Amino acid sequence: MTLLEIMVVGVLGLAGVGMYGLLISRNLIKIVVSLQVLVKGAMLALIAAGYASGHINLAQSMAVTVIVADTVVAVIGLALAIQVRRRFGTLDVKELATLQK
Repeated sequence: MTLLEIMVVGVLGLAGVGMYGLLISRNLIKIVVSLQVLVKGAMLALIAAGYASGHINLAQSMAVTVIVADTVVAVIGLALAIQVRRRFGTLDVKELATLQK
């Protein structure tokens, strides 16, 4: 297997695991973690596309940008999950959907 084929398998694996976690999980923290795995797959896809097209430096700089944005999203998502847990006492998305004012 070539390096590009290995990266494609990695992209599909990470995207599959992330999507499965998003679809199955009801816990807010698990949803944030699944989203992180999914974004890592997208970042690997960016690097694989840059490697395939010969623009690896551009792909790496885009990957660094994705890492920064992804970290901000994770921190805000986890902070919101903590506040939801403190206020409502649960992290279950289905229970939160039934709450009323």
